[in-house]
Amino acid sequence: MIKFERYEVLNMHNAMRGARNPLNSWARSDSEIVDGEFKFGPNDLDLAKRLCKSGSDHRKFVRQIFVSVDITAPIYWWKEYDTYKVGTVANSTSTMHKIHSKPFELKDFSVDHLTDDGLAFMNKTIDFLEETRLKFVETKDKSYWYTLIQMLPESYNQMRTCTFSYENLCSMYHSRKNHKLAEWHEFCDWAESLPYFKDLFIAEEEK
Repeated sequence: MIKFERYEVLNMHNAMRGARNPLNSWARSDSEIVDGEFKFGPNDLDLAKRLCKSGSDHRKFVRQIFVSVDITAPIYWWKEYDTYKVGTVANSTSTMHKIHSKPFELKDFSVDHLTDDGLAFMNKTIDFLEETRLKFVETKDKSYWYTLIQMLPESYNQMRTCTFSYENLCSMYHSRKNHKLAEWHEFCDWAESLPYFKDLFIAEEEK
């Protein structure tokens, strides 16, 4: 399971203006802001696509297009996402500080691909975690807290507010689009839905 909420794409207009700095070709710029949203003009879109096609050295402007999004995903997915540390920022909900603050429920975990036997075992695990949580709340015995931390399945969902550039997103997309995890396929589908992402980074034959 993976969920994308409260996302926006920022600074596209300024980034495109900067893309014209090397040749002082600002007079050819034809993009505009319409009802608060950036709209590429034909000249600018043609230039942006040619720069992106020429490789990362030429498409520096996409490093100045930023995405902010709240992602909720299981810990096993976040471990792979954390490969992309350079140029990304994330603030997460705190497992260490808040693991005991609410009852454990099945909806707190990604269980959408479990077998029936796996789901039955997960329910037993959640019951054990909840019993342990209540013991910690009652006694403040840190051994119960450690039991929660060390027994917590990697399917536990965590929400992070993430910020990254279109360059980061392009790298993630092409590295993970054929990954075995369904969450990465959903991530790539979400990336394709962002403004002009497909125009800039996906070849016509892939669309």
